[in-house]
Order: sequence, then C-alpha cells, then structure tokens
Amino acid sequence: MFSTLALVLAEGFWHDPSARTLAYAGFILLVGIFLALDLGVFHRHAHAISMKEAALWSAFWISLGLAFAVFIYFAYERHWLGLGLETAMYNRAAASDPTAKTIIIGTVTGLEAAKQYLAGYVVEKSLAMDNIFVIALVFSYFAVPARYQHRVLFWGILGALIMRGVLIGLGAKLVMSYTWILIVFGVFLLLTSAKMAFFHSEPDPGNNRVVRLVRRLYPVVTFYDGQKFFTRRTTPPSYTTDEHGHLVTLPPEPGSLGRKAITPLFLALIMVEITDLIFAVDSIPAIFAITPDPFIVFTSNIFAILGLRSLYFCLAAAIARFRFLKPALILILAYVGVKLLLLAFPPYIDDVAGWLGQSVDPVRGIKIDTSISLIVVVGLLGGAIVASALVKPKIKPASGE
Repeated sequence: MFSTLALVLAEGFWHDPSARTLAYAGFILLVGIFLALDLGVFHRHAHAISMKEAALWSAFWISLGLAFAVFIYFAYERHWLGLGLETAMYNRAAASDPTAKTIIIGTVTGLEAAKQYLAGYVVEKSLAMDNIFVIALVFSYFAVPARYQHRVLFWGILGALIMRGVLIGLGAKLVMSYTWILIVFGVFLLLTSAKMAFFHSEPDPGNNRVVRLVRRLYPVVTFYDGQKFFTRRTTPPSYTTDEHGHLVTLPPEPGSLGRKAITPLFLALIMVEITDLIFAVDSIPAIFAITPDPFIVFTSNIFAILGLRSLYFCLAAAIARFRFLKPALILILAYVGVKLLLLAFPPYIDDVAGWLGQSVDPVRGIKIDTSISLIVVVGLLGGAIVASALVKPKIKPASGE
C-alpha cells in the first residue's frame, strides 16, 4: 500500500504512460458529475424544455466541449498523466516511404492533439445532427409528452456513453492489431454516404424487431404513468399540481393495480438506444480517420453527444429548415471515407497486385493534414447552414393553375 502511495506521489508518475488510466477515470468522473447535476438538480422535476432553456444548455455543453480542447493542448504538451507519450499516431513517414508502417507509437504534441480533438468533435457533432431527425420521429410515433422527453434523452445518452466506450475500445484494438481494418472503415463510410444520398427510408418504430420482441415478452400499457418506465396501474393516472406548479401524479385508486408492465416511455427509450447504436457504428469509424489515439477518440465523441439532448430541443422543430444539412452530412461521411482509403489502401496495392500475379512498385499512403480536415468539415457545415438561410425553397404551383 505504502509503495503504491509513494509511486502516486512521485513526480515522475504523473508523466508516465502507465498513469494514463487515471486520465480516463478522471474524465469519466467529470462526466458523471455533470450528468448527476443535470438530472438530480437542474431537471429533477419533469417539465417541457423551452427554446431559451435548451439554447442556454446547448451553449453550455458546446462551450465545455470546446474548452476541453485547451486541456488537451496542455495535457499533451506537458504530458500530464503520460498523455501524448507512447501514443498511437498515424506515421508521417508513410507519406514518403511506402514500406513504413501506417500507425506507429510516438509522441504527440499539444497543438496536434488539440487539432485532432477539435476535428473529431466537429465531425461527431455534425453526424449527431442526423440522429435528431430519427429521435424526433420516435417521439412523434410514441406521442411522448414534451415534459418527459428530457428523461428519455438523459437515460438514452447514458446508455450511449457506455455503448460508445465499448465500441471505441474495440475499434482501437482492431486498428492497432489490423491496420487493414481502416480500409473496411473507409469503404463502410462511403457506402453509408451513398445510402443516405440515394435511398430515402424512414424507420418505423412500431415495426422495429426489438420493440416487437419486448411487447411479446413483457406486458405493455398504452398510457403514460408520469416519468415511469414501468407501472402497475391498469388505468391511466390522474394529475394535479403542487404549490410550485410542478405536475404531481395522484395515488392509484383501490383495486387499480396489477402486474408490472412497460409504459410507452420505455419503448421510446429502447428506440433511442437502438438509434444511437446505429449512428455510433457510422460515426466511430469516421473519427478514426482523424486519429487512432483512443483518448482523443473517446473524449471528443463523448463531448459531442453530451449536448445532444439540448441540441435536440433547439433544432427538432427547426431542423427541417436546414435543407442543405443532409447533403453536407453526406459529403462529410464521403470525405472521411476517402481520407481513410487514401491513407490505408495504397500500402496494400503491392499485395493485391501479387495476388493477381502482377508486380508493382510500392505505393505510399496519402495522409491529409488534420487542419485541412477541420477546415473541410467546418466549411461544409457552415456552407449548408448559410445556404439553407439564403436559398429559399421553390413553391410548387397548385394543381390546376
């Protein structure tokens, strides 16, 4: 015990790569504190989120996410908790030496780490926009009252944090062990962008296989029982308001309790979780196009989705006005897909030629600088927003005119 304490107090420990686990633990603790304050203090009582409240919370989460880039800069520049030391990075030498490894272990500077974090944050934030369309559809299908939507999104985001942490951990191990997985990621992103561009299909929450399975395995009521995901009521509850104006559920009438059942609020939560899992499969490969560093991938991803709830309440009603946002998201996915392929595929051309019985000179990968990626992504998003505001949709003439 005393030897461990001495190691922790030793100055060198805080600059040792083995201390990096504390960076993850500290970040997860920080996120846990924010979420506890969010649900337990600021949103303890169910209420409809106003546009002003949502805008303030969105500004808070975005400011927090951008401010974390400052921490990233100093942490990697000064190697706090070993950050930036013995870190996975894309090999710059591969741009001139076709035989060099695509991913190496080296030292990442504070400026490069901050640029990678910001690029990853913007990419993940932009891809989260598409998630809002589907969440709005889910809430509409299940007729979730506005005052309960925040609770669904809170627990949905909490589940998303766990799922994305697991997926990022698996993705990082795959990328480090099998570099060719980057080619699979690149092709997948291109196929996803093509699907978004040419195939338009809206999900049907009621016909989702998981939702249908839950309905078969567990009884489901058709009414809401306040913010509860499960209820024993057999009839819809009655409500009143307390002296503070908060909605209060009245006690059940005698004989109105039965077997525990699922409320539609829980079905909506299941669909939100499924939706985020699907989008995580799309977005996590995209951020690996920016960096293979698991800490930057994890932190930028988590900060991007932490503000998704507030962003939903800001944009859910108005997002249809951003007509050019969808094409911008398609181009962003296509860009990061091409970026991965340019980096990862050329070194394998010699192997492919060998399989075909041909011989070619080794081909070097092309690494697009992080600054360029940041400019491209921000430019596409900004251009889409400006174009949506300036270019008015054409009004179709009424039939018969």
